[in-house]
Formats: sequence, structure tokens, C-alpha cells
Amino acid sequence: MSDTTARPALASVDVGQTVIDTTIPVSRADLIAYAAASGDQNHIHWNERYAKEVGLPNVIAHGMLTMGSVLARVTDWTGDPGSVVDARTRFTSMVVVPDAETGVPSTPTAELALTATVGAVDTDTGIVRLDLAVTSDDEAVLGRTQVKVRLA
Repeated sequence: MSDTTARPALASVDVGQTVIDTTIPVSRADLIAYAAASGDQNHIHWNERYAKEVGLPNVIAHGMLTMGSVLARVTDWTGDPGSVVDARTRFTSMVVVPDAETGVPSTPTAELALTATVGAVDTDTGIVRLDLAVTSDDEAVLGRTQVKVRLA
């Protein structure tokens, strides 16, 4: 991040304000890259036949890839990956990732819809609590997701 990029100031955020409203694509290539980096080589994340044999609708994203992708957007907003002082969530549903060759469903990627709203501001500590809504195909995939960041 360059020094000229505006970072949110504590005084510029208010409770109830939406500070992030974006979509995050997740492809099978992302799953393979994450599996390599994390060491999580579970077949449900890359083998469609296996995933269906164990009762899943298709290949699914790693839960921590989903959470990490969301946190990356939060740190993009703050401009500082060290700004996150706490993050918590519940994994509530799967992120099904379609096959890029067939395009089933209609796109070769899954889409995470992310909205982050300011839930609390502590001016004494500089901590802002963001309440996150994360969905895929209009279904919540992360629940009770809160990220606390320190702003100047």
C-alpha cells in the first residue's frame, strides 16, 4: 500500500455505517492454491466425484479460505494487515464452487457477498467493531462474524 492511499480515520466512522460492500470470487483454482499453501488436501475441496459420493452438492471451499478472503477485504479497507485485533465467526453453510469447464451453475466461480457495517466505536482504545454479513447464493456462509480493528 502506498503512503498516499487514504486510510480510514477513527473520527470518520459511525455506528451503522456500511464501510465495505463487495463481492469476492472463489474459483477452483483458488481452492487448489489454498490447499497447497495450507496443506489441507481434503478431496472435498478439489474432487467433484468424491465430494458428491460423500453427500455434498459439489466441491466446496475451505472454511478458512472463506474467512481469510473476507479478512483480506477488511485489511484492504484499513490499509494495514496489522490493524485486526480480533476476528470471530461461525461457519454456517458451504460455499459450493462450480466447475469452470461446464460453468454450472451459470458462472465458473462462486461469489461471496460481503457487507461490513460499523457495530461499535471505542474512541478511548481506537477499536472499531465491524459486523460482517457474508453470503453465497443468498445463503449466509459465515454467521455472527465480527472483526475488531484499530484505527488511528
